[in-house]
Amino acid sequence: MVCSMSSKGNCRDNAPTESWFNSFKSERVFGERFATRDAMKATAFAYIEVFYNRKRLHSTLGYTSPAGFPKDWINTREEEQQVA
Repeated sequence: MVCSMSSKGNCRDNAPTESWFNSFKSERVFGERFATRDAMKATAFAYIEVFYNRKRLHSTLGYTSPAGFPKDWINTREEEQQVA
């Protein structure tokens, strides 16, 4: 695997990716022993597709889940239109 950096020696370019991998490893990997590679793949898939993308609260979304964000946004817009 080759480390990707947009400019020579600038590791901050990878900060979002590094942050994501830190979350993944601390929430799902550390302390686990996987019997097979397929077991690890299933864990990674479940974390990304079931938990992280749908249920996990994201600070950039105002601590709502990605699945709940559109609903909350629509409700807020409707409330703003009713007040106006």
